[in-house]
Parts: sequence; C-alpha cells; structure tokens
Amino acid sequence: MTRPVQHTASAVAGWLRSGQRVVAGLLVEVEGSSPLDVGASMYVNADGGIEGSITGGCVEGAVAAAAMEMLASDDPAPRLETYGISDELAGTVGLMCGGIVHIFIHEIPLEAYEAVLADLESTIQHTPAGLVTLIDGPMAGAKLYVDSERVIGSLGSGELLDRNAAREAQGLLIEGRSAMRDFGVDGASLGSGLRVYNSIQAEPPRMIVFGAIDFSSALAPLAKGLGYRVTIADPRSAFLASRRFSAAAETEVGWPDAVLDGVELGPRDAVLIFTHDPKLDVPAVVAALGTGAGYIGALGSRNTTADRNRRLADVGVTEEQIDRIFAPCGLDIGASTVEETAVAVLAEIIAHRAGRHGMPLREARGPIRHADETNEREAWPTPSR
Repeated sequence: MTRPVQHTASAVAGWLRSGQRVVAGLLVEVEGSSPLDVGASMYVNADGGIEGSITGGCVEGAVAAAAMEMLASDDPAPRLETYGISDELAGTVGLMCGGIVHIFIHEIPLEAYEAVLADLESTIQHTPAGLVTLIDGPMAGAKLYVDSERVIGSLGSGELLDRNAAREAQGLLIEGRSAMRDFGVDGASLGSGLRVYNSIQAEPPRMIVFGAIDFSSALAPLAKGLGYRVTIADPRSAFLASRRFSAAAETEVGWPDAVLDGVELGPRDAVLIFTHDPKLDVPAVVAALGTGAGYIGALGSRNTTADRNRRLADVGVTEEQIDRIFAPCGLDIGASTVEETAVAVLAEIIAHRAGRHGMPLREARGPIRHADETNEREAWPTPSR
C-alpha cells in the first residue's frame, strides 16, 4: 500500500538534504482511466529506494527501471514516456477500462533542490503550493516553486518565462487545479514550444448555487472548468432530479441554512442565489451572509433586487451586509440567454477576485496583468456599491 503523501514527502526531503541523486516520475496527462490523478509523483534514489506512486502499481516497475537507467548515467536526459494500462490491470484497481498515461521521468537538477524541498515541506505542512516543471527544451526538468508569498527557483529559460509561469501557477493555485501549459520559446504567454506542468496542491474553491433552474445548469459546467467545486442546492427534490444539474455539480436537497450549516467558506468561495422564489431567496441570502464567502451574488431584475433588499431589511439585515451582495449579479455585457447570463456572472466573479472592474481592455490603461496580481487575487475586497 502506498505510504501517506506526508511520509513520502519527508523521506524524499531527507534524500535531497543529504545530497542524493533523485529521479522523479510525474504523471502529467491521462487519456481514459488511471488509478491516480494527474500530478501524482514517484521518486527513486541511487540506492534503489522508491517513494510515492503514480498509477497505483500498474506501471511503477517500468518507471523505476527507467529511473535506475538515468541514475546509472553521467548525463541522463529527461523523457516523457507513454504507458498503456490494460483493461485487466485497470480492473484490479476498480476502473471500468484501461487508459494511457504520460509520465515525465527526470532527474531533479541540483539547482532545483531548493524549490522541490519547499514543495515537499508544503506537502508535509498541508499548505497550498504549486511546483512548476519545465517539460521541453535543454533545461527540461527545471523547477519553480510558488505559494501565496514566495517564488523559489527558476525554469532556466529566461526571466520572461519565469515571470509568466509563476503568474499562471498563482492563478491555478487559486483555482486549486493542476494543468499543463504552453509558452513560447521566448517565454511569452501566447505561444508554444515550451510546455510546463503545474502540480498544484490546494483545495478547489467552492461555489454553492441555490435554485435548480436553467441558469444553474448553464453555469455549473463553466464554473467547473474554472476549477470550482460546484454544488446546486434546492429544497425541492423534484427540481434537482434532472441529470442536467448533476452532470457538472454535486446536488443537495435542503433549505439554505441546512445546506450551509457547518460549511466553511472563505475568500475564494462563492454563493449564488438563483432561486427566483420569495420563500427561498431571503433565507438563502441570510444564510450566505453568515459565511465568509468572498462573493455573494443574487440573480434578478432591478425591481426584484429592490424588493428583496426591502424584505432583507425587514428581517434585520443591515445596509452594510446588503452591500456585500452583488445584485443584480453579473457584468453588463448585454446577456439575453441563460448561457450568456452564466458567462456574465462568472466574468464578474473573476473580475472581483482579481480586483478589476471588468471594463474593455482597449479602454483600460496599464498592464493587462499586474505585476502584483498575486497579492490582489489572494483576498477579495468587499465591493463598494
């Protein structure tokens, strides 16, 4: 059985601190089924020690053999290997069918030890962090560590790549998801030729949507694509029965106060009220205001919003609390369909998270991406309404 990740991290950190050569196998892509998710890692040292797992045992032997070949070489070249998981092997780990996994096998460069050790320490401490690995080019295997306060290391292919890769990793850290990204050979964000893999360890942000309606089903897959763990809640079980709600979200039957009871929400999280029912929207807003969610949005016309605000005041909600609510929610992009409205709402959430106003870029001044965007996106400010 695979040892807990904290134990693996401690063991590998010990290898690196003692100066041992270590080869890492990093699962960067899966086609079909795989026992473990992308980002899983396996480590092999020169003494034959093995820590971690990338496929639950299916192809570990082949990866270990490749790692030992590298450790026996004076000039080991990193390589991206492709392995197939047979249907028979997949069945032994509870999968319906096999798949194809892409594993980047590389010796951790000496100059990357500090970045890798920082990432291992974050694993041990269970704190959010990201480790960026360069996949292509003569510096393949180089590492960059990113958390909310620090950037450690270098991808060795220029300052522009380091800056753009770190910024991208910060965004994925907020979203709580790992991903492969392409950059130009000069390090430009809009380009190709250099792939980097972002291995992110962070819980995804939560999005809780009250109201099983068309807007919810249109928004859920888009929000999921942005890294949100989406829950659609409604006390009316019949409304939630449709597959369109569960296709991209968890569903929960219950009143808003019960759904949010005991749920810890923070600055990265969002609560949306799409109920369109006076019996539900006030309890939903009141319950949302009792959380630390960074964004609380309520759908509806301006008349609906004014009426809701009056009813909120009647039950004791203060003006300051009402100012926390984005209502009507969404940016003014002329949305006329449920799909367009979903885009408008998510655009406002992204803009608020980034501390932006959502104006057209050609009318704005200054850099498209602020150099200190990391700090801006770490905490969502209370809107001034």
